[in-house]
Amino acid sequence: MFEYEVKVKSSKNASRIGTFKTPHGEIETPVFMPVGTQATVKALTPKQIEDTGAQIILANTYHLYLRPGSDVIKEAGGLHKFMGWDKPILTDSGGFQIFSLGALRKLSEDGAEFSSHIDGSKHFLTPEKAIAIEEDLGADIIMAFDECSGYPNDKNTVENAMLRTHRWAKRCKDAHTREDQALFGIVQGGMYTDLRKISANEIAKMGFLGNAIGGLSVGEPKELMYEMLDATVPILPKGKPRYLMGVGSPDCLFEGIMRGIDMFDCVLQTRMGRNGTALTSSGPLTVRNAEFTRDYSKLDEECDCYTCRNFSKAYLRHLINVNEILACTLLSIHNIAFSMNLMEKIKKAIKEDTLEQERKNFYEKYYGKD
Repeated sequence: MFEYEVKVKSSKNASRIGTFKTPHGEIETPVFMPVGTQATVKALTPKQIEDTGAQIILANTYHLYLRPGSDVIKEAGGLHKFMGWDKPILTDSGGFQIFSLGALRKLSEDGAEFSSHIDGSKHFLTPEKAIAIEEDLGADIIMAFDECSGYPNDKNTVENAMLRTHRWAKRCKDAHTREDQALFGIVQGGMYTDLRKISANEIAKMGFLGNAIGGLSVGEPKELMYEMLDATVPILPKGKPRYLMGVGSPDCLFEGIMRGIDMFDCVLQTRMGRNGTALTSSGPLTVRNAEFTRDYSKLDEECDCYTCRNFSKAYLRHLINVNEILACTLLSIHNIAFSMNLMEKIKKAIKEDTLEQERKNFYEKYYGKD
């Protein structure tokens, strides 16, 4: 039911192209996954998401457990039917969201006790319960329940969180029953290379169908994140997909792929769109600015998405400045399509073994530096 195969490998770096077969279709990697936290990518219909070139989307276990409830989604026939999306879906386990609650949560060996951010109601989530919820949701790829330690943090705290993540990962694996769902383990270890190596070895030994790297992009400098990837990725099995959680800016896509990452997700694209910023081949564009009042050109000359085919910067600026909902939709379409197009350029460069030059050219145009 699940099969990952590497089709192309670079001779100059760790980048690769692969295919990952799932019950709802085959995914070509490397892949960027738009985030649909509440069983929807904000402001977009499933057809609009599909038209950007998206192959798979991510939904959030924590939020869907609280509202509408995993039992409701199970009764509806699972997440695919509930939200009208017939391509692959990945659900996270809720570990990061619970970590983000801060004082509203309390961790123990058994699991995480937390107060709902919605109504203050008390909940207790164990590794077994997290897997049960994800099995109710019915996504193609599901994540083990982990403990994210944050940044900065002392080594002893990070090590204890990592070791608990390993124990919880085993409990998740033991609790997992659905053969039509691929369970991924998660590597932790904070910003300590020795802990990252220990965690990668331990998670790799457990035999998950795929492996994720968590606890990065939590406030650390990007160079430190890349250092952690350099320590981690080479240890993970070459014949299984590798997923860098919560990362999706253009530079991180390049740097992650060149280090052997296959899967990414991020809220950046839609969040920037809702705030009036477009990702373009020449860098981020703040569309609400007055300079675009009479600019009747499209957002990006290199983009052929629905937004760029039909609307000008002047029109988009107008929508933003009168608070029209359509602005969020059109800019989110464009920003996701931009990331999908970037992934296609990267895959083409991997096939031609020219990814370093593609990165250099992109950085010069997008960031104004090499």
